[in-house]
Amino acid sequence: MTESWEPQIEPRAARPAAKGFPMGLTVATAIALAVLVGLGVWQLQRLKWKEALLANIAAAEAAPARPIEPVLDALAQGHEEDFVRVKAACPGLAHAPAVELYALRGGEIGSRLVSACPLITAAYRTILVDRGFVPDTVAARPAVDRGAAAPVEVTGVLRKPERGNFMTPASTPRRWYLHDPRAMGAALGAAQPVAPLVLMAETTTNPEFKALEPAPFPIDIPNRHLEYALTWFGLAGALAGVYGAAVFKRMRG
Repeated sequence: MTESWEPQIEPRAARPAAKGFPMGLTVATAIALAVLVGLGVWQLQRLKWKEALLANIAAAEAAPARPIEPVLDALAQGHEEDFVRVKAACPGLAHAPAVELYALRGGEIGSRLVSACPLITAAYRTILVDRGFVPDTVAARPAVDRGAAAPVEVTGVLRKPERGNFMTPASTPRRWYLHDPRAMGAALGAAQPVAPLVLMAETTTNPEFKALEPAPFPIDIPNRHLEYALTWFGLAGALAGVYGAAVFKRMRG
């Protein structure tokens, strides 16, 4: 009796089931995309702000200087007076006391000297004058003489004080970090009320003190916000592509 032989058929391996939808990866990707797109939109907003700033600077540099008193009276009536080129006669400004504002100019650390200029307008009695920049390598300062009354003719640009943020250090009597007309005016004993703008001098208040350089505008204002926006949007697009490929591969098993 012969034994029958039947071939042994190996069972076919079962195809692994497709994996489920990657919910965790999707949530993480959505959050990252929102951050990247948000950064891109923010850079576009900064681009619009920077273009307006550059246009205002160009207009201020080309405009004739106006007497400051009517400009400040218009400000008190609600008119927008940022980046207005004006001229003022400031009694005793060359020897006025000053507070020092931390500044960085052309890669050099230093201070901006801010003094009070008495005025007679319908709304204000004082305007703060940013007299210019002195590098930290210079220890000397213009001589102070509170009794000096010789007027100094100043031409400059009225500017709104900059806004601080959570990273801005707190100002001290020896070192300020923001133009703050009200607080600076009080520290200088200026007549109240103090105008809410700052006169950024473009003409010298101390010709004999060469270290004090009038600096109404930054030396160089870069404008690369469009480049930054495209970078953030590009990263968002790349992330979306990687996520799509990962999900496709996962769902196919």
